[in-house]
Amino acid sequence: MMNTLKRNLALLLVLLCVQVAVAQESVQSPEQFLGYQLGKQFTTQDRIFDYVKYLAAKAPNRMKVQQYGQTYEGRPLMLAYVASDENLPRLEQIRENNLRLAGLENGQVQGEQPAIVWLSYNIHGNESVSSEAVMQVLYDLVDPNNAQSKQWLQNTVIILDPMVNPDGRERYVQWYKQASNQGGNASPFAWEHYEPWPGGRPNHYYFDLNRDWAWQTQIESKQRLKEYNNWLPQVHADFHEMGAESPYYFSPAAKPFHESITPWQRQFQNTIGDYNRQYFDKNNWLYFTRENFDLFYPSYGDTYPTYNGAIGMTYEQGGSGRAGLAYKKQDGDTLTLVDRIAHHVVASKATIQASSEKADQLKQEFHKYYQNNINKPAGEYKAFVLKADGRSAANLKSLTEYMDRQGIQYGYASKNTSARGFNYSTGKDEKVSIGSNDLVISMYQPKSTLVKVLFEPNARLEDSLTYDITSWSLPYAYNMQAYALKDRINVNTSKPAAPAPAAIAIERPYAYLARWNNLQDLKFLTELMKQDVKVRQAEKAFETEGQRYEAGTLIITRTGNERMGDKLDATVRELAKQYNVDLSATGTGFVSSGADFGSGNVRYLQAPKVALLSGEGVSPYGFGEVWHYFEQQIGYPVTVLNTSYFSNVPLNEFDVLILPNGNYSRVLNEETLEKVREWVSAGGNLIAMESAAGFLAGKKGFNLKKKGAEEESKDKSKVKEENPYKNLRTYANREREALEGEVQGSIFRVDLDKTHPLAFGYGDSYFALIRSADTFSFLENGWNVGVLKKNNYTTGFVGSKSKEKLKDALILGTQEMGGGQVVYLADNPLFRGFWQGGKLMFGNAVFLVGQ
Repeated sequence: MMNTLKRNLALLLVLLCVQVAVAQESVQSPEQFLGYQLGKQFTTQDRIFDYVKYLAAKAPNRMKVQQYGQTYEGRPLMLAYVASDENLPRLEQIRENNLRLAGLENGQVQGEQPAIVWLSYNIHGNESVSSEAVMQVLYDLVDPNNAQSKQWLQNTVIILDPMVNPDGRERYVQWYKQASNQGGNASPFAWEHYEPWPGGRPNHYYFDLNRDWAWQTQIESKQRLKEYNNWLPQVHADFHEMGAESPYYFSPAAKPFHESITPWQRQFQNTIGDYNRQYFDKNNWLYFTRENFDLFYPSYGDTYPTYNGAIGMTYEQGGSGRAGLAYKKQDGDTLTLVDRIAHHVVASKATIQASSEKADQLKQEFHKYYQNNINKPAGEYKAFVLKADGRSAANLKSLTEYMDRQGIQYGYASKNTSARGFNYSTGKDEKVSIGSNDLVISMYQPKSTLVKVLFEPNARLEDSLTYDITSWSLPYAYNMQAYALKDRINVNTSKPAAPAPAAIAIERPYAYLARWNNLQDLKFLTELMKQDVKVRQAEKAFETEGQRYEAGTLIITRTGNERMGDKLDATVRELAKQYNVDLSATGTGFVSSGADFGSGNVRYLQAPKVALLSGEGVSPYGFGEVWHYFEQQIGYPVTVLNTSYFSNVPLNEFDVLILPNGNYSRVLNEETLEKVREWVSAGGNLIAMESAAGFLAGKKGFNLKKKGAEEESKDKSKVKEENPYKNLRTYANREREALEGEVQGSIFRVDLDKTHPLAFGYGDSYFALIRSADTFSFLENGWNVGVLKKNNYTTGFVGSKSKEKLKDALILGTQEMGGGQVVYLADNPLFRGFWQGGKLMFGNAVFLVGQ
């Protein structure tokens, strides 16, 4: 009986093995599954994911699929895990082992540990070739007849994100299918090579996801980075496309390298570049290295992994949204989608092969990297202190939530003490008093390199030719009072007990009072408005019942809200609790100093009807930053208008009109601009951001003037002695000379008129990320709310000519026009959604100015 049972079990096992083998042998290639050769047409998002899931079902011992989230438009976000037959069942153990190597989990490594390689495809939606290529890469990895892949998988686990940006990709692919000729038209003048606004590059809210790795403002980034930080691969490669006339780019990267990038990381970039070079040389494919794509700004798909201990790389194929299925280049060659796919497939394989053959070194150096972080952190600063005061409490909470997502450890001072440190606000070394409630981030932790990069006051730039902004320090971005210390501080990981909010003793108060300090207070206001609660605001500071309240304080009186009855108290208190607002109450409308609540200096805030302009001429990114702000950050309704019909819109339907950054020369002709002027004069609030403000400068009725315009006109009337040699420039230095007039995302301290509603909730200054030297003169007839004076530069690269332009310049201002207001925001306080310190400022422009 027992022998029979054993024979039956053995036979069953053989049959199962045969079934698996047969299943694997019958795995279909992308061409067999899709019904066409890869590159002959674009594959829709759903069919790509169908194929990924098909492969996982057909090769269950080598591949696993995980849906890790979904996009704003509801499309799935997926990861494919590919490993050897032995390693796939123990993926969770391998993941935990890797975190143990990094010191982020306790315990010893269990079993043989492979190197982990993460490949990301299609983060820019119209750089669509990579999601075509990933299907071939996956097929080659799971193909049971591919001996090369089997060998690579003995030493590596491969994690592939087939489509980081499904919403943007589908926007591009669907448009291309509608616009293209059958089989594609290679003529560079064909319609299919000219994407319409906004293009497929960004996500649903028109954010560039490849600038969002560190900041994680978008839902795709938050969900992806949660998984990424759960794994922390040794190698990460990000697949892109660039201009259609370009060949192929792979590592090593260009300068500048951030100083925190280790010699080993630089070396292994060269190693992977060598593997790619061998493949490309064998195929006689053109390529370039060490140009354009640097490793400095921390929020790219190569730099963010690098600052987390990986070897991070960008791959760039010529093509992008311009190339379509075929594109005739200036040299006469035709670039096809088939060609582009082949190049990305080879780069993927070269990366995997290099990682597999050097797996032991990768693991050893990865472990060494994190051990150095914990025991010998780099950089002059060993701790960062963020002060806990009432004004910054909400920003501090937002920052700690951000650090939790990053895996950054923080704590609190173990006792009241003092030290010397760099004061971010003054730019000087000063004595610092550290309280037990102050937040302390020690550099002696696994993520210390990331901490250094994100918190250091001045990121050292070895070369001014960089691809993106050059300053981003989080204490400035979050508008925090912070210090960088050169000495180590003992950290208490348990948070001190917060004092319980004072109970409101008055059951039915005369008025509720809420201070105006941060974005949470703005959310509280907008929710009150949506629930039709009448809210007033103090235009001046006041004192009542022994408490001082600054200008901007919200006052919710029972008068005006009678129809709500007892519901008023429950609504206000519940919303204050939901948004963590410090709410107090008073039994009187009389104040001991300042203006009584019935004064004209206490203004009623009307819930505004807001319109936002989009479409051709408007920057998709600038528009998306504002759109995301309303829908995802403060939850307030906004009506999106399009430039194609804007001239026909009855503007009297709206109270606020926002013009994001853009080129308005063809959007607002004189007739349409006159209509806007009339609307403002009738009581409208116009908010002009960045180049929209520049467009209005000098126009009829608008008091804004570009800085230097008057001086230039005066100079024309003078005969100036010319330098006869000024045009004798060196051609090779043309890029560097051009930078003399540039500002590459630099931080400046903006002096504020804090008595103006646009600056309510701020002190005498705040830090702005300035990205343009196109500045404006002080308003002669208006309010100069935020200005740059002579010594307001703080950190980041600024060209020598630009530094002069950025002295005595207007950054934030308002002017009255009839019964309405124009708000000029020369700086974008919502840049990329991560500059937290500017978000209340923008809310002030919408909800407070002109009320």
